[in-house]
Amino acid sequence: MADTVKDLDAIAAGLQSLRRDEGGSDGFGTALAKRRPLAEQVTDRISGMIKSGNLKSGEKLPTEAQMAVAFGISRPPLREALKALTIMGILESRQGGRYYVTDLSPTRLVAPFSTMLSLGEYDVNVHFEARALVDLELARLCTLRASRAEKTRIRKLAQDGHAFYDDPIAFRLLDAEFHGEIALAARNPLILALSQSLYDLQLDFRRLATTLPGVIAVSVAQHCAAADAICRDDPDAAAEAVRQHLVHVCESTERAIEVAANGQPNWPERA
Repeated sequence: MADTVKDLDAIAAGLQSLRRDEGGSDGFGTALAKRRPLAEQVTDRISGMIKSGNLKSGEKLPTEAQMAVAFGISRPPLREALKALTIMGILESRQGGRYYVTDLSPTRLVAPFSTMLSLGEYDVNVHFEARALVDLELARLCTLRASRAEKTRIRKLAQDGHAFYDDPIAFRLLDAEFHGEIALAARNPLILALSQSLYDLQLDFRRLATTLPGVIAVSVAQHCAAADAICRDDPDAAAEAVRQHLVHVCESTERAIEVAANGQPNWPERA
């Protein structure tokens, strides 16, 4: 009960200006309110309280009725704001209809991004264009920031792939470790989460792609090229090696989509 009162007081104090805006009692605020939907203002206010530390990870928000009173607004715009914050991964709704601040981890915050891509019409070129923007920079940052031990592990993961030309399942596990190690060594948790979300997108097609002729052998050679560039501290070469690898992954994913759609592959076998 004490936590609810504390949160309610904080919300009421933080949103006094919002109530003034809605009532039209100050000129600047009223103009702002006319330009921006009320639900958007509530979303910004709650987000601001979380950023400032007024609301912390794991804390339970007051009931909708209490928040509506504190905001001085009706339920519909409040619910719209709560829904938006839930979609963004900032709040979560639990049993009983109460909202809680999430752990705010990078992985959780980019989950809606992955869902959006998964639900939309999949475009392999759009997907790998996004991966290139993220993964090339991760390769550069990894080259500049990784410890020598981390670089040694990346090289070993790349070289271990030679043992898995005929074992797609084992190779996929190794592939995830290889790309994950590069992303982790880049020392940027948000880009790491974005990279993981993009990597996980449409994994069904990637599973099929690794069974196609020659795909694993090409990937292993490209992993080794990227690892060698990272180990010799050449960020541009590392990024270029990853770019070439993503071109190959994009092409093999397109071939996998063709197989899934038609069952009649039409591609030249690769050595």
